[in-house]
Amino acid sequence: MKKIYLYSILAICILGLLPFNGFAQSRKYISQFSHFQNYYNPGLTGYEGSTARGFVRNQWAGFEGAPKTVFVSAEFDFAEMGKSSDPALLGKNAAGLSVLHDQYGPFQETEIIASYASRIRISSSTNLRLGAGVNYNTVRLDGSRLSTEQLNDPTTGQYYNNFANMNVLDFNIGLAITHANYYLSYGAHNVNKGALSSGDVFMERKPTVSILQAGYRQALSADLAVIANFMYRSQEDLPDNTEFNVKALLMDKLWIGAGHRVNYANNFQLGFLLNKMSIGYVYETPMNRSYLLPNTTHEFLASFRLFRTNQRTHSKEVLIW
Repeated sequence: MKKIYLYSILAICILGLLPFNGFAQSRKYISQFSHFQNYYNPGLTGYEGSTARGFVRNQWAGFEGAPKTVFVSAEFDFAEMGKSSDPALLGKNAAGLSVLHDQYGPFQETEIIASYASRIRISSSTNLRLGAGVNYNTVRLDGSRLSTEQLNDPTTGQYYNNFANMNVLDFNIGLAITHANYYLSYGAHNVNKGALSSGDVFMERKPTVSILQAGYRQALSADLAVIANFMYRSQEDLPDNTEFNVKALLMDKLWIGAGHRVNYANNFQLGFLLNKMSIGYVYETPMNRSYLLPNTTHEFLASFRLFRTNQRTHSKEVLIW
């Protein structure tokens, strides 16, 4: 009983602090971040071709008010749609649309991002990608679910037992160097710092988020490939976020892997490649020293290729990131 009481107090504090100092405190975590590169960097839109993707993330499963995230996206590589012989290398333009819905404590947030990427061929096997995105956020506050800390804050406390809605329009930018076997990218979210907003102003301006991503993959044999990915995020009002994952793809059908979010959590990954579809699952556990709830996190992924199948076009190709 004592443990349950302690966990409840801790969770209320964590959930209460998420938006307490501003909207940017509601950081979105995706354990399988390497499958959703375009969400973090518009320059990587269409990097894996024309796809439809989605995931569901249930953080701290079993605890009421814990964050729940749903995401869907569609990316279109115009060269692939035009049946180019090598669209990943020869294509020049791609576009995408992403929708993320996140619920945490008294807040419900919907984020819609329209992105565009253009590619410049800089060598026989490498592209420079430049991208931009328009980011529209709508946030709803349920005043009946405010924590003690939020009730005592004059900005959010005024909406006790009421509803409030806030809308923010902002922009994302990104650039990347890409190759069939590696990528290095830098992206920035909220470059206008949330200056364009409407509705009830119950959150402060949003700081710019800087995101560095990198990955490497290699086919070791006809039945084995290895993939490694890294991501680093920085913003002025939150601790830096560093995470990475490593996977092995077996017989182009099954992947297994593990990931680590520094000072936060470890995860274990499992996925399957079908003809045009891939599905994945992550089981994540918080680290003891992170002072978070001991409840596990579950994340499910589904991805569908629109114009090609999950089959190699040459012996050295690796089918996932």
